[in-house]
Amino acid sequence: MTSTAGTFSTLTVELTDGIGRLTLNQPDQLNPLGSDTLAEIAHAARWFDDESARVVVITSAGDRAFSAGFDLREISGPSNDPPDVDLGYRMVDAVENMEAITIASIHGHCVGGGILLAVGCDLRIAADNTRFAIPEVDLGIPLAWGGIPRLVREVGPAVTRELVMTCRPFDAVEAQSLGMVNRVVPLDRLRIETDELAASLAAKPVSLLRTTKRQVQEATEDMVSTQSGWTASAHLAVALADPEARAAASAYLAGRGGR
Repeated sequence: MTSTAGTFSTLTVELTDGIGRLTLNQPDQLNPLGSDTLAEIAHAARWFDDESARVVVITSAGDRAFSAGFDLREISGPSNDPPDVDLGYRMVDAVENMEAITIASIHGHCVGGGILLAVGCDLRIAADNTRFAIPEVDLGIPLAWGGIPRLVREVGPAVTRELVMTCRPFDAVEAQSLGMVNRVVPLDRLRIETDELAASLAAKPVSLLRTTKRQVQEATEDMVSTQSGWTASAHLAVALADPEARAAASAYLAGRGGR
């Protein structure tokens, strides 16, 4: 039996026999994480909890990108009103704290906030064509959304410093070697292997899966708390009001043909 969560403008959301699927659905724009999308992901996370989903796959439509990250048009455009800087933090927090076991199914470009959406999931499978990057420093803005503590938990402080400071791209094989993803598979196997993993987990005792998830969350929170992530929102607000940051975002978009 399949149920849907009503109408979303940037996502498709469905639940079939305890397995949910949240799909970023703006492929022509490389699935950016604009304000509307961030709010819709958080809303969908609550809906899956209300519907007692066992497992939720988070993926994206189109061939080119899992997500190009935060929608830079919101800070490079003519408006003087910056976006809500806390939306991204609330989105990742909502995904991370879902009752269901979450699986990020990643392909193509996975950039900035797209990486944080994936890191907010419990498990991550990447296609062999995935290319990661964290370009925020080059854009003149800090990595917010609780990104620094979450990355430190997953890949350690030295690697976090390197990836965030250099902004260099890295591929799926390196991401797996760093502990950022659990598995790398051929692109044409991504859907199959993600669905097989989701079905395998959904067949296990849900109480034990959720207990394990909570215990891991408690252990990692004791190691590196994400509560300081809220302070990054203040730094982000300052950066978004900076004309140089807006100009850097505009230049970055222009170098990519507008998106």
